[in-house]
Amino acid sequence: MANAIRVEHIGGPEVMQWVGVDTGAPGPGEALIRHTAIGVNFVDIYYRKGVYSPPRGFPFIPGEEAAALVEEVGAGVTGLKAGDRVAYTGSVGAYAEKRVIAADRLVRLPDDLDDKTVAAVFLKGMTVQCLVRRTFRLGKGHTILWHAAAGGVGSLGCQWAHALGATVIGTVGSNDKIETARSNSCDHVINYRSEDFVARVREITKGAGVDVVYDSIGKDTFPGSIDCLKPLGMWVSFGQSSGLPPPFPVSLLQQKGSLVATRPSLGHYIAKRADLEASSAELFDALRTGMIRPGAGKQLPLREAAEAHRAIEARETVGSTVLVP
Repeated sequence: MANAIRVEHIGGPEVMQWVGVDTGAPGPGEALIRHTAIGVNFVDIYYRKGVYSPPRGFPFIPGEEAAALVEEVGAGVTGLKAGDRVAYTGSVGAYAEKRVIAADRLVRLPDDLDDKTVAAVFLKGMTVQCLVRRTFRLGKGHTILWHAAAGGVGSLGCQWAHALGATVIGTVGSNDKIETARSNSCDHVINYRSEDFVARVREITKGAGVDVVYDSIGKDTFPGSIDCLKPLGMWVSFGQSSGLPPPFPVSLLQQKGSLVATRPSLGHYIAKRADLEASSAELFDALRTGMIRPGAGKQLPLREAAEAHRAIEARETVGSTVLVP
């Protein structure tokens, strides 16, 4: 028996209940793990609010990333043993003290990286790796716009993009986050709530526009994000913290300059084991070399997950939030 946060039905943070659950024993190809640190992400909120449907419906245990210790492995599992430090992402059920999980989704942690650091950035960091290395391969000479530049993904994304040689324009939702965005290697910072960010981007780029917009905000930044792009640019919509962008005719992309629009999902990029290993290895290297520097985010006990959700939805947080069992 272990304790976990269970969401009984669609609703606010108050629907998250602290309950006892039976983890069971690992079956073939599975591992029983004990969590040491759990990352909190906006996708957890989407599931709770019903924006996305939980894979197995309600009730469910949220959470898609964590660091853990292996306690037991099932038949046929190779390359893992009890006592190994591991991390994973993409499998709902992390808001728990223990769980059983498919062993081939676990990545062994290097000795030189601690559990809380990895739990804070594993999903976000691999999301960024895919966004800047595969969705749009950034390099020197590119100019980008990254919305929510002080948030969990935005903080890492702006740092990584800058390290790759891109000129980074970041947006924030309040003046008190401007310095945080600057510390995340943004060359320019715009408060999109008090400034016309489209006009500012055009001013900064001398009318040229940007090569790519990374947009996790959604409704509040559309269609402005499209209007910031240069011809042949790409709009990468990878979240909707303010709500879904409205439907638009595909002909708009042609009218605005033969643009490309994409809605990537990390799960598709790391579905193959080889891609999971390659993405995580590049993330670990980025942490070691200082290409990305996780900020000091909020840490809360696991049983206070509802408070973590409330703070994130109110946009009171900076960096990544971690739950500690």
